[in-house]
Amino acid sequence: MILRKRREKPKTGGICLLGIGIWIVADPDGFQSIITSNPLLSAAGYILLTMGAALSLLGFLGCYGAIRENRPLLLMFFLLILLFFVVELVGVILSLTYQKLIKEENFLMELKRFYKGDNSTEVFSQSWNTIMIALSCCGITGLGDFGNSSHFHDMYPLTPWPDACCRRDDPVLSGVILDREQCMQNEPGFINNQGCFATIARSLKKYISLSGSIGFGVLGIQMFAMFFSLCLYYNFD
Repeated sequence: MILRKRREKPKTGGICLLGIGIWIVADPDGFQSIITSNPLLSAAGYILLTMGAALSLLGFLGCYGAIRENRPLLLMFFLLILLFFVVELVGVILSLTYQKLIKEENFLMELKRFYKGDNSTEVFSQSWNTIMIALSCCGITGLGDFGNSSHFHDMYPLTPWPDACCRRDDPVLSGVILDREQCMQNEPGFINNQGCFATIARSLKKYISLSGSIGFGVLGIQMFAMFFSLCLYYNFD
């Protein structure tokens, strides 16, 4: 009976991974477009989502095999869990390795290459506008990010920085700019001149650390699942 109850473990682990995958892909905090601009982290979210759904189904397969005392199903369950274990281990290691890539220069390079200003309908630029307004910050390091070497400057050579850098009466609700002219003249009190990198990096590291921690937890559950599936396999005649 104890061994049969253990069959619930992979299903629980799959649900955990499924939840994390949905969280990264849906990204309720508004960083989705920036995260998905990096193929590695974007792929990690969808991998977790797929693996979580598959493991949840595998959990039911393991439960059914244990209840029916079906050795072929248990063996199939073990082999599939082993396959997922190897793939997940690689994925967790890659996701934790990604922390080393969260560097100011990497984000700055992407912002300079792809940001197209306040009126752009492109998702990357709209997401950056939302972040800069909501966090009351400007660019990655500050106002200089929109200078001569940026795509924004090529599009708007007479505009030093986007309106998203200007202070507003209610930034949470994307309120009205206090004074655009004084903002463009870099007058204190009318512009947000601090960069956004510190806040963004902290949020992304939280995503990755939590995903990695849960991933290692699920790997541990899978090890127990494989062990007990073998025990059941050799116990059933």
